[in-house]
Amino acid sequence: MRHIITGLAMLLAVACSRGEADKHEHHSEGAVIYPAASIVTMAGEGAMATAVAVKNGRILGVGSEADLAKDLPKAEVDRTFEGLTLVPGLIDPHVHVMLGALQYALPLTPPWPMATPDGMRMGIGTREGFLSEVAAISASMPPGQPAVIYGYHNLVHGDLTRADLDAISAERPIVIWHYSSHDFYLNSAAIKRAGFTPALAEKFHGVDLDAKGELTGRIYEDAAFAVVQAYADVILAPENASAGFHGFSRMLRHAGVTTTVEMGYGLFGYELEDANIRNNWVDPQTSGYNLYLVPEFRALARTYGDGRVQAMLDLATGARGAAAPVLPRVKFFTDGAFYSQTMRLSPPGYLSGQSKGTEGLWVLKPEQIVPAIQPYWDAGLGVNIHSNGDAAQGATLAALSKLREGGAGNSFTIEHGGLFSPEQVAEAGRLKANVSAASHYVYYMAEPYADPLGQPRAQWITPLGALKEAGAVVAVHSDAPLAPPEPLRAASVHITQATKEGGVYEAEMALSPYQALESVTLDAAKAAGLDREIGSIEVGKKADFTVLGANPLTVAGDKWTGIPVWGVVLAGEKRPLDD
Repeated sequence: MRHIITGLAMLLAVACSRGEADKHEHHSEGAVIYPAASIVTMAGEGAMATAVAVKNGRILGVGSEADLAKDLPKAEVDRTFEGLTLVPGLIDPHVHVMLGALQYALPLTPPWPMATPDGMRMGIGTREGFLSEVAAISASMPPGQPAVIYGYHNLVHGDLTRADLDAISAERPIVIWHYSSHDFYLNSAAIKRAGFTPALAEKFHGVDLDAKGELTGRIYEDAAFAVVQAYADVILAPENASAGFHGFSRMLRHAGVTTTVEMGYGLFGYELEDANIRNNWVDPQTSGYNLYLVPEFRALARTYGDGRVQAMLDLATGARGAAAPVLPRVKFFTDGAFYSQTMRLSPPGYLSGQSKGTEGLWVLKPEQIVPAIQPYWDAGLGVNIHSNGDAAQGATLAALSKLREGGAGNSFTIEHGGLFSPEQVAEAGRLKANVSAASHYVYYMAEPYADPLGQPRAQWITPLGALKEAGAVVAVHSDAPLAPPEPLRAASVHITQATKEGGVYEAEMALSPYQALESVTLDAAKAAGLDREIGSIEVGKKADFTVLGANPLTVAGDKWTGIPVWGVVLAGEKRPLDD
């Protein structure tokens, strides 16, 4: 009897083994194993692999080639990446594809070297050089054609007045677009062509008037859209938008970006933006990267009124059509811009620069933030909120604390995060906020902002190391076109804390190499609410990888921008740059 039982047990074991083998063979049909020199999975510091298996656009296994081949006996082995490094697909979680497309197509006068679709554009570092270049651009244009020029920065080029531009031309309309994208400066001819009068100040807060009540020519923040509308024939010209969009896409592909997020969908109008995206982006397989959209709260209110929350839910589910996938998140604004000195500061406000003597601007006043967010929050939607100055951080974090009182765990991401106090850093960690920081504030502005901010505020510009230590999720983004959409460059500057002048800013605020890579992969995915799908190389996630010529974690931080990009793998499909 004992022999019979033993025999039955052996037969059962063989049957189970055969069944398991059949399961593995069936599971491996159609799978592809990609061996690589190294694979940085971002599934935990030190987590590495040398092969990844994919099937149907998803990650099937991660480990060694031998182990994967054993588990997946019918899988194809593709050795394209044997001498290369795979990292999770690089993410730029905050860009403006429409804005970038428009601005890249304009004449440029950047305050520092600027990466463009056509290569680096030399920076103009003096007031005299800037005014000379504006004059040259104006003189090169046909008579009567408005000159719309992008790239002025007041902290580099000095104050700009209507009289300065009138001196260049009294006949040609000249419109100067601030590097921040939040401000315009018009000469008298441009004001006349637009039909602007001092009454514009009764409608918008962003209209400067002189002591006599006349327009100074500076029109900014909410009022800036009046300039866009008045000069739509130049700024929104379809041929310019198309050329700029294709150039923008080229920059994303060459940087190894697999996913990017338009953080302000609808600001230029849904119809216009959808047409531009449909005509120029099409889909990830033809464009080489995934594009997601996050609607802006004022655009939703303007378009859908009382039905805005349901419209947002319909956009996110696809019940209401859009040109690209809409994330279940809404973009809000607490204050103004870091670059143009309209971010909201604590007293005594700005000590120098064009906003001297003021504290900057609120877009949503502190008491307005929770009421604006609450209906979307109650619907389970995530929040991305532009919040730059230290006064703005205080208001934003107080609003998050209030929203959290109900126990809701909605994703909440502070965008840009230009300035924090030490207490606000601790509060951001306590509240488990995500911070998606503008990667370039430290590099470009840490030294120029020392005088306008004063001490100790000037020591707390995007303090990523402190935020990470406090427990906040920390991502970095380009806010392109304000900086090139190059995640490796964005990450590297927060390893080095380098400034454009050659200095090192607050070295103790630096990220480690692993944290920096995490800021453009897993943490960038968390900032956009996409971390269940992308951001790390783990079983079940999308098979989106960036293919590099070296492992960033073995390369000095200041050399990351020189790491060759082979291309990407998108949903399991190879997309080489030379394809």
